[in-house]
Amino acid sequence: MRQIAMTAARTMAANTAGNALRLPGSGVDDVRALVLSNERVNDSYNLLVVEAPGPARNAVAGQFFHLQCPTTGEDAPYLRRPMSTYRADPQSGVVEFLYKVSGAGTRGLASLVAGDYLSMLGPLGVGFALEPDWRHIVVLGRGVGLATLAPLAEMAAARNIGVTAVISARDQDQVLSVPRFAAIGARIEIVLDSDGSSSVDHVERLLRRIHTEGHADAFFTCGSNRLMLLMQRLGDELGIAGQVAMEQQMACGLGMCHCCVRDFRVGGETVSRRVCWDGPVFPLAEATSW
Repeated sequence: MRQIAMTAARTMAANTAGNALRLPGSGVDDVRALVLSNERVNDSYNLLVVEAPGPARNAVAGQFFHLQCPTTGEDAPYLRRPMSTYRADPQSGVVEFLYKVSGAGTRGLASLVAGDYLSMLGPLGVGFALEPDWRHIVVLGRGVGLATLAPLAEMAAARNIGVTAVISARDQDQVLSVPRFAAIGARIEIVLDSDGSSSVDHVERLLRRIHTEGHADAFFTCGSNRLMLLMQRLGDELGIAGQVAMEQQMACGLGMCHCCVRDFRVGGETVSRRVCWDGPVFPLAEATSW
């Protein structure tokens, strides 16, 4: 499997050599990662921490790994599951995944304990890109979408780009990643279903205010179709560039099976692209709803 994956990755990398964010095939590997911890964050989400030095060195914010989920007495997942990179620390060799336990694959992941091993292929896909003239970006996420946006915020901070993080959740108990954003000095806005502040109208007013204050050189989003469409509409109206990390079911994760093809709007035409290979990060203006 490792040799097949690396050969396929090298071939596809050669076919898309003009993409600066595509890691060379030698950076994609299938490793057995040591589980360091796997703990509940709240009643819906778990944080899986593994030791995988090679992948930790190569991962870019916005990329994902294809995880082999364990078989349990209840479930026997056949396909791997794509999981966004929540943290990849090249110094410690640690990679983290924030995930919601919602099906056979994630129930299998939840059964892992410290000392177990996990097969993970990656890093895969196209990550986020930051322009050198941007001074402040806005990230808007919900649920596990925040797992994708937290590394982006840290990448921006490392380049002296300010970050405003708009965090959406069902209620206060479901709010995720606040310490990660706070640690880089991000301006944090929390919007909730429970008090109505997560409504599209309220979030639109919030984004317009952030733009008026001069803190919105670019929009980034993940985790909510309605919020993506809102950012897309405002980006078009206000002339703000943007990127979206798309969520999609996948099979191979390498672009060969075409299981994750979606429609995008490019130059007034509808084109089909593979989320795993052409993305999962795409220009916001090209995305269509799911």
